[in-house]
Amino acid sequence: MAKLARKRLSPIQSGRASTWAGAVVYALGQVNFLFDLATKPHATADDLSVAFGVAKSTLGTKAKQVRDLTKMSWDTTEFLREDMIQASPVIWLIQVDGLIMDARELPLPIQARAFELGVIPYIPALGREGTAEWLRESERS
Repeated sequence: MAKLARKRLSPIQSGRASTWAGAVVYALGQVNFLFDLATKPHATADDLSVAFGVAKSTLGTKAKQVRDLTKMSWDTTEFLREDMIQASPVIWLIQVDGLIMDARELPLPIQARAFELGVIPYIPALGREGTAEWLRESERS
């Protein structure tokens, strides 16, 4: 919602708050496989429609608008749950000397360089918290 609110001529200024809230949850659910029976948590579009008191078709339409405006997709780690990031092989694929490799299997210096280049969301060997600490230490030096 914050990202939508910061847009010039923010779309959330028009329409019902429940519609936009439902659309954001719907969009986040889509990129995090909320509607897949095999995942937990799991919900249906009908569940969200009832919860927000908004027609399912309206939620779907507005959710697409949310995804488009925020550039939200299954590979945009900013919007993914931690378990989805860890489970996704695609997020961790990087090219090293012309070969596609899983960054999680590479030595720490290569992971750190890939992180510095913005190719991966954090340094797998350090974890999310360890990467944040590594950044703080780097800034002090």
